[in-house]
Amino acid sequence: MNEKKTLEMRVGELLTARGLTIACAESCTGGLLTSRLTDVAGSSAYVMGSVVSYTNAIKERLVGVRHETLAAHGAVSEETAREMAEGIRRAIRTDIGVGITGIAGPGGGTVEKPVGLVFIAISGVAGIIAHKKYFTGTRVENKRSSTESALSIIVEYLEKY
Repeated sequence: MNEKKTLEMRVGELLTARGLTIACAESCTGGLLTSRLTDVAGSSAYVMGSVVSYTNAIKERLVGVRHETLAAHGAVSEETAREMAEGIRRAIRTDIGVGITGIAGPGGGTVEKPVGLVFIAISGVAGIIAHKKYFTGTRVENKRSSTESALSIIVEYLEKY
């Protein structure tokens, strides 16, 4: 039986081949990204942990996002996603850190930051990158799309490493 390779599997292959570890700081996805990464058998070799940093207090206290960043740019911003990625990488001492923050909906959006706006950042030995995405589905669809996009970005990052 030929099993279809998922993005989660590809991330696992790349991390394993390079001997790297990963940790996630998730806000709008509520742990779904980490759940998807750990759906792969053997993922305990490279997934070291995660923090669902749903509140600003947890973003600051456990993930290391600076209060000044949250005050100046808000929880849903590229700056916050970058600090989440770097902070979780430092806190858990992994090679790769992923930060994901956004507005899943259906409420909470504004004109400047609409429902479906998501920032995904990757921090690692190859530097830090961040992406801004917009999704237009339901809350569950936006969470799923956010993690699908994050997995694709992780694959891209690791393939360049």
